[in-house]
Amino acid sequence: MRMDYETYHLELVDDHILIVLMDRPEVRNAKNTQMGLEQKQIFDSLYQDTEGVRIVILSGRGDKAFCAGGDLKERKGMTDNEWRYQHAVFEQGAMALRNCPVPVIGAVNGAAYGGGCETALNLDFMYASTNARFALTEVTLGIMPGTMGTQNLPNAIGERRAKEIIFTGQPFSVEEAYAWGLVNKICKPDALMDETVQTARRIAQNAPQSIMRAKRSISVATQVDRSTGFQFELEAYNRLVGTKDRHEGVLAFNEKRKPIFTGE
Repeated sequence: MRMDYETYHLELVDDHILIVLMDRPEVRNAKNTQMGLEQKQIFDSLYQDTEGVRIVILSGRGDKAFCAGGDLKERKGMTDNEWRYQHAVFEQGAMALRNCPVPVIGAVNGAAYGGGCETALNLDFMYASTNARFALTEVTLGIMPGTMGTQNLPNAIGERRAKEIIFTGQPFSVEEAYAWGLVNKICKPDALMDETVQTARRIAQNAPQSIMRAKRSISVATQVDRSTGFQFELEAYNRLVGTKDRHEGVLAFNEKRKPIFTGE
């Protein structure tokens, strides 16, 4: 697995947990074109081969921002075609993140505005520090959310509140995000990564194929009717019956020990 990137810092913990840090703290981790390209490369590589990674934690370098959104200094003076090219890069990066076969959870360490908020919304779930704030500010710039923001926010917090947030472009607090179901847990800033890693370890000790198939089934559930979703769930379930990990899980239970899952 490639670990050296210009705008991201990657670190492997306990063999199975990959920490991915957006690494442009001098501009509050604002996304430039290179960052979009590298996001796609990182998550495309996991789609092709997880190489033993069972869960990813996405966060931002520094204590001020998770991600401030698109880098408006880079965008200043862009032609319409250049803007469309850059956004196509961001679109592909967003889809690569969403299509990651293993869970991707967030440690939101500060402001998540615009495209940074959309990145957080594309995660499977997130923990956030007490100094985190969120906003979808695109309409204040003459654009609109364009990396799944109008799709994910209504699913997370409901259509009417999502419209208010997107139409006004106003920030909201981490306490509001938690109350609305957007954030799973609020942590003190110095404990955020430790608590996120602790949860990642709980997930990583479970059967990898079970987690990956459950993730895909849950994602499908929000896009189809319940009967169709159930058929997808059953197909995924039955594919797990013949795995070595299913046999190991039942054997370990009966032998009163922790299972050792290999992903087979």
